[in-house]
Amino acid sequence: MRPLTETVPKPMLPVADRPLVAHTVDGVVDAGADELVFVVGYEADAVREYFGSEYRGVPVEYAVQEEQLGTAHAVDAATAYLDGDFVVLNGDDLYDQSSIEALFDTCPALGAYRVEDPRPYGVFSLEGDRVVDVVEKPDDPPSDRVNVGAYHFPAEAREWVGEVEMSERGEYEITDVVERLVAEREVRAVPVERWMGVGRPWELLEANEWKLRELERRVDGEVKGDADLRGEVVVEEGATVESGVVVEGPALIRAGADVGPNAYLRGATLLAEDVHVGHGVEVKNSVVMAGSNVPHLTYCGDSVLGPEVNLGAGTQIANLRHDGTAVKMTVKDDRVSTGRRKLGLVAGPGAKTGVNASIDPGVVLSADARVAPGERVSRDR
Repeated sequence: MRPLTETVPKPMLPVADRPLVAHTVDGVVDAGADELVFVVGYEADAVREYFGSEYRGVPVEYAVQEEQLGTAHAVDAATAYLDGDFVVLNGDDLYDQSSIEALFDTCPALGAYRVEDPRPYGVFSLEGDRVVDVVEKPDDPPSDRVNVGAYHFPAEAREWVGEVEMSERGEYEITDVVERLVAEREVRAVPVERWMGVGRPWELLEANEWKLRELERRVDGEVKGDADLRGEVVVEEGATVESGVVVEGPALIRAGADVGPNAYLRGATLLAEDVHVGHGVEVKNSVVMAGSNVPHLTYCGDSVLGPEVNLGAGTQIANLRHDGTAVKMTVKDDRVSTGRRKLGLVAGPGAKTGVNASIDPGVVLSADARVAPGERVSRDR
């Protein structure tokens, strides 16, 4: 996710009206959790500040993982706060609500999601709804149901996580605990109807597309003159939509943001707190984080702008490959297909472009990067 995570941990990136992890937290609260334990490390204060010592009436504890040494290591850090059976969910994944509730109702249980190609995953071997084996990244998968990091463990698993041995890649893996659970207990596969791992910038776009479509129209802010709000649009109190603006939902305009005059928002678009979108700007299917500015005569499509980004007047972001192939991005030094025919700019915190800059599809600007006036950028900066 870098450079978007230069200043916040990944689970605190914005997805619609709350941080990514809050969608899962709200789901487990609604499912009946009696305590929340967050395993924190990088930029932990952001998590603490948002959730506090109590969240929606449920007490909250924070377990500090000093080194990130794997998923079993993370759960082991939390064992001091666990009493009885417990559910473990990934903080950077999204799960549908009915699946979370089904997981809570069954112990022991593993969340199982159906995919077309299970080979890159841990795959469950099933007898009916019972898990009899877990095979990691098999060439010949025993089923199309895969492990998505959703577990309901019995109380004794608190001890098991501390007994896991380090793997060849230098981590303590929760899959070792899962394999022991399957060997020693009758474990049910709980169908996960909808799941999404949010680990890369284009997946943050997809997560917002999912969650913005769940919002119901609400206009609490100021909408001036002949502004036209179409469909599921939320304008929070303290936001302003000027005359001549057209907004086609789903869209969320958060407190302190102002749009227009004569701007056009469409697609699944999030304008976070204190964002400014100016005259003659089109923002399409994008996430614009807090304090960013898209002031004049700019096109911003299928893009993710981190906090405090400023696009100079006339900046144009290309988001389409005309050869019909998917846009690629560089992830950990490898060129990776995003699977998206349309994908624009990913800009880190504080990045700025000069007037009339042109950005090619799939370009990443690092935190505080600069683009000169009139420059075309075709490679990551």
